[in-house]
Amino acid sequence: MKVYFKELRFSTDKMYQLVDITYDVEKAVRESGVRNGICLVFAPHATAAIVANEHESGLMQDILEKIREEFPRNGGWKHNRIDDNAAAHLGSAFIGADRVFPVKDGRLIRGTWQNIFLVEMDGPRSIRRVIVEVLGE
Repeated sequence: MKVYFKELRFSTDKMYQLVDITYDVEKAVRESGVRNGICLVFAPHATAAIVANEHESGLMQDILEKIREEFPRNGGWKHNRIDDNAAAHLGSAFIGADRVFPVKDGRLIRGTWQNIFLVEMDGPRSIRRVIVEVLGE
């Protein structure tokens, strides 16, 4: 079994932001040489997440608005007494910091309208890392 590991780096310029990382993940899968297996996409951050959905500006705005609605920054969260970013921690915990995709015939399998996004909830940040690990044959 092959195991391929790649660290991607992105920067964000807004408090809440969706960064389309699809191209970079697909490139990592091609570089891996794995024909059939799985691809893990993981954000090693407690205030960011990974999602798969359509890259359409209205929907992207809707996703960010729903995150703000579900996890308001002024929500009276206990963690805000320390860092004032509890909403971002909660968003990451409930949305999830990873997604797994199948790899078949050397290609990442995703739906027609599924792009892969890094969800920034505590920006702006000069560096956000995303780990791509591809395993298979």
